[in-house]
Amino acid sequence: MKLKIAAILAAWLSIASTLVSAQNLITITGKIKSTDAKSLDGATVYLYKFTDSALVKTGVADAMGIYILKNVKAGQYKMAVSMIGYQNYKSAPFTFEKDMVLPDIILQLAGKELKEVAVVAPKQLVEHKIDRTVVNVDAMIGNGGNTAMDVLDKSPGVIVDQNGGISLNGSGSVKIYIDDKPTYLSGTDLQNYLRSLPASTIDQVELMTNPPAKYDAAGNGGVINIRIKRNKAKGFNGGLNMNYTQGKYGKTINSFNFNFRDNKINVFGNLAYSTSNSFNDLVINRYFLNDDGNPASNFLQHSFIRRQTKNLNLRLGADYYVSDKTTIGINIFGLLNPGDINTRNTSKLLDAANVLDSTIVADNKEHINFKNGNVNLNYRHQYNKKGHELTVDLDYLNYDNSTKQSFLNTGYLPDGTVISNDLLTGNLPENIHIYSAKTDYTHPLNNGVKLEAGLKISNTQTDNIADYFYTVNNVTNPDYGKTNHFIYKEQINAAYINTSKDWKRFSAQAGLRFENTASNGHQLGNVQKSDSTFKRNYNGLFPTVYLQYKLDTAGSQSISLNYGRRIDRPYYEDLNPFLSPLDKFTYYTGNPFLKPSYTNNIELAYNWKNVTVTLNYSNTQDDVNETIEIVNGIYYSRPGNLGSITVKGIAADAGFDLAKWLNFHIYSRVSNIHSVSEFYTGTLNTQGTYFFVRPVFKFKLPHDWTTQLDGGYQSKITNAQFVTVSRGRVNASVSKKFSPSFTVSLVANDIFYTFNGGGVINNLANTRANWTNLSDSRNLALSLSYRFGKTIAGLRKHDANGAESEQNRVKN
Repeated sequence: MKLKIAAILAAWLSIASTLVSAQNLITITGKIKSTDAKSLDGATVYLYKFTDSALVKTGVADAMGIYILKNVKAGQYKMAVSMIGYQNYKSAPFTFEKDMVLPDIILQLAGKELKEVAVVAPKQLVEHKIDRTVVNVDAMIGNGGNTAMDVLDKSPGVIVDQNGGISLNGSGSVKIYIDDKPTYLSGTDLQNYLRSLPASTIDQVELMTNPPAKYDAAGNGGVINIRIKRNKAKGFNGGLNMNYTQGKYGKTINSFNFNFRDNKINVFGNLAYSTSNSFNDLVINRYFLNDDGNPASNFLQHSFIRRQTKNLNLRLGADYYVSDKTTIGINIFGLLNPGDINTRNTSKLLDAANVLDSTIVADNKEHINFKNGNVNLNYRHQYNKKGHELTVDLDYLNYDNSTKQSFLNTGYLPDGTVISNDLLTGNLPENIHIYSAKTDYTHPLNNGVKLEAGLKISNTQTDNIADYFYTVNNVTNPDYGKTNHFIYKEQINAAYINTSKDWKRFSAQAGLRFENTASNGHQLGNVQKSDSTFKRNYNGLFPTVYLQYKLDTAGSQSISLNYGRRIDRPYYEDLNPFLSPLDKFTYYTGNPFLKPSYTNNIELAYNWKNVTVTLNYSNTQDDVNETIEIVNGIYYSRPGNLGSITVKGIAADAGFDLAKWLNFHIYSRVSNIHSVSEFYTGTLNTQGTYFFVRPVFKFKLPHDWTTQLDGGYQSKITNAQFVTVSRGRVNASVSKKFSPSFTVSLVANDIFYTFNGGGVINNLANTRANWTNLSDSRNLALSLSYRFGKTIAGLRKHDANGAESEQNRVKN
C-alpha cells in the first residue's frame, strides 16, 4: 500500500513539474506609505485593464506596507489604492512586460474622515468559480431579517425541506461548514444552530458539489461553506443585530460581534441568543390491506408538535502576530441549547368498513439539554512573500446531550370508556469526544504552478445510554427491550496533494486524497440482551479534477468540467441498534450494519457573462437513506443502504439589470432521480423527474430604499421510497438604510401560506401510507442592524480546522 501511495504522489509531482514549463506570468510588487513615511498596513490595491477598466487583481498591503500582485498577464494596466482616512489614489496607465517593483505610492490624508469606502466593483448575487459557486449574501436584501437557514434556502441549487433537511443539487448528503470549519452539529441541532445565526452576519455562501482535495472526502452531496463577516479595523469595532419574527408564534434572534486589534494582538468574538417557538401539524394515514388487496383496517394519526427552544452560542478567538510571517491563534466555541418538545397525538383505529374501533391519545413530552464545546489551537508560518506557507490545527470537541422522555398513552372505546393507560419514561444521556490534528503546506512553484499537501488524523469516541421504564397500573419496571448502552470508537487517517495552474485561457486543478478508517462498536447487554460488537477497517482514494477554458480573450464565455469522488460515513447514532419510540405505534431504530456509501460526481458547465448552464451526473452506491418498514401495524423508521441512486440534471443560473433600478435573477433546475435496491418488500425501483425555479426581483428606490420580491416553486419529487408533493411560496421585503451604520429591514415570508409539505410512502408490505405537514412558514420579520467602528482589510484569517467531517456526523 505504501508503494502504491508513493507511486501516486510521484505521478502528481511529475504532472506538476510538467506544468512548470508553461508560459510565464509576471509579478507586480510595491509599497504603500503615508506622507509621514509610515507604512500603511491594510491599504487595498486594485489593478484594472487599461482598455475596458475591468478589475483584474486585488491585493492588500501587509504590516510593512508591501503588496504583491501575482500571476498577472503582460499588458497595459492602471492602478487604484484606497484606505480609510486617506484620499483615493489613481495611477496613470502603464505597461508591464516582466516582473516589476513599482515606486512607493504615497497616500494623502483625507481632508475629513471618510464615512465609508466606495465599492469599486459591485458584488453580483452569484459568482461561478472553477471549483465552487459563491453567493454574496448582501446582494439579496430578503436575507436581512432572516437566518442562515433562510440564506441556504434561497441559494441556487439548495432546497430546505419542512423537517430542516438540506440538499444540494438534489442530494441530501451535504456537509455544512462555517469559515472552512465544521458546524459542530448535524440533524436537529444543526438546524437549530443555523436558525439562530442571523443572516446579517454572513458574508458569503460557497456551494461545492465537488470540493477540492484539501477538504475531507465526507459528504456525497458536497460541501456548503458559510463565510462569516469579519471586522478588520484597528481598535475596537463590531456590530449589533436584532430581529423579531411573528408567525403563529413569535421568536427572536439577536447577535453581537466585535473585533479588537492593537499592534500584534487581535481579539474577536460573536455572541448570539435566540428563542425558537415553532410547530408541525402532522397527519400520517396508514391503510392496511389483506393479502388479496382488500381493506383490512385503517390507522389515522394526527400529531400537533410544539417546539420551544433557547439557543446561546459564543465564539471567541485571538491571534498573536509573532512576526509578519508567523501567527498563532486560539478559537473557542460554546453552545447551550435547552428545549422542550410537546406532542399531542391522537390515533384512530378503524376496521375494514372504516368504522371506529378505538382511539389512543398520547401526551408526549421531551426535555432536551444539549451542550457543545470546542477548542482550536492554530499556527501559521509564511516562509516568504511568494506564498510558501504552513498551517497546523489542533482540535478538541465535546458534546453532552441529556434527553428526558415521557410518553403517556390512554386508550378509549368509541363511547369514551378508558380501556388502557400506560406510561413509558426514558433517560438518554449521550457524550461524544473528538480529537483532531491537521497540517497543510502550500508551495507555489515558478510560472504560477501551486502545490498543496496535507495530513490529518482524527479520533472519535461516543457513549450513548438509553434507560427506559414502563409503568402500568402504578407498577414500574425496566423496559429491557428498549434499554441500551452503545459505545463507538473511530479513527480516520488522511493525506492529500493538490496542484493548480492558470494559463491565458485555460485553467486546471487536480487533487488526490487518501483516507483510512478504522472503527469498532460495542452494544452492552442487559438481562434480556447479550453483548454484540463489530469492527471495520477500510481505505479509499478520492480524486478531484477541475478544467476551465475561456472561449474568448475577454473571458466572457467559458466552459468548465469537474469530477470528484466522495464518501459518506454513517452518523454515529445511526450505527446504534437501539429502539427509540416516537409514539406507541412509531419507532426509530439504528442499524449497526450500515456501510459507507461512495459517490462519483461529474459536472459540465457553460458560462456566458451572467448566464451559467450546468449539466450534472452523479451515482451513489450503498446510499444511506431513511427507510420505512411496517411490521404488525408498527411503523419502524431506520437508516439503510440503498443499492444505487443516480441523479441527472440540468440547471440554469442568470442575472440581469433590466433597468438601473431593477435587477432580475433566476435559478431553475430539472433533475431525474433513479433508485434501485433490494428492499423489505422485494426490489425497489423508482424514478421521477422534478422541476425547481427560484426568481428574485430587486428594486432600488430613491433615498436608500430597496425592495425585493422573490419566491420558489418545486414540483413533485420521487426519491427512493418517498414521493413528496409540489409546493411553492412568495416572499417580499423592504429595506431602508438610514446611515452607513444603521439599516432596518422588514421581510414577509410565504405570504399565501403555500409552502406546506406532504406525500406518499411506497414499498410497504400490504400497506398504503400518506402524510401532510403544516409548519410556521408564513411569518413577518423585523430586523435592525447597527455597525460601529471602521473596516479595513489586511488581517490574517485562519479558515481551517482538523475536525470538519467528524463534527458533521453528530446527530440528535
